Amino acid sequence: MNQFFITGIDTGIGKTVVTGLIAKYFLLIGKKATTMKPVQTGCDGIAEDILVHRSIMGVEPDRFDLDGITAPFVFKYPASPHLAAELEGREIDVSSIDNSLKILDENFEVVLIEGAGGIYVPITRDYTTLDFIAQRSIPTIVVSSPKLGSINHTMMTLEMLKSRNIPVAALIYNMYPAEKIEIANDSINVIKQFSKKLGLQFPVFITPFIDEKSNITVDFEGLV
Repeated sequence: MNQFFITGIDTGIGKTVVTGLIAKYFLLIGKKATTMKPVQTGCDGIAEDILVHRSIMGVEPDRFDLDGITAPFVFKYPASPHLAAELEGREIDVSSIDNSLKILDENFEVVLIEGAGGIYVPITRDYTTLDFIAQRSIPTIVVSSPKLGSINHTMMTLEMLKSRNIPVAALIYNMYPAEKIEIANDSINVIKQFSKKLGLQFPVFITPFIDEKSNITVDFEGLV
């Protein structure tokens, strides 16, 4: 069983589409893969991001989706998880996330866990996404983009992961918003250069600007 945590350098960076593409890749190479969204805000019922994952993967929601195993906490209000929970008078019990993750581990070869926003998003008032990843030592995939400020945000994310001894599995450079390839290539080179100074080495993948309705496949060979 392989677990990967997918985080982004910011919200709205394309994590959901990238997560779906990675899951699709694993399916195509013969791995039994699924995705998980521990906390989803801004919707009701089955987590919206899980439905996007399944659409990209080309599969229907399964019993784990319908039973809420892949998304144990869904809140209607579009806010940070801790606040969305408080507004509904609910509490996010991290042990429930672990229980769901255990079930998925027992039924799948690869589990991709998509976080909400970046690594410092609070799950509760005193517990962050970074705490969750670090306590479980989950290899983490960082999703970046060519938007202005991305080099700074990417390096801060990578350095924070290193400071907590979290392995960086890969950097996904998602071409959203679509920018000139010259900007993307230079940014990637700069990130590689400074990552090397931090003692970090990881594969870098570029994903094209797409939406969940696009029928494309990205080769993530080297991720495992």
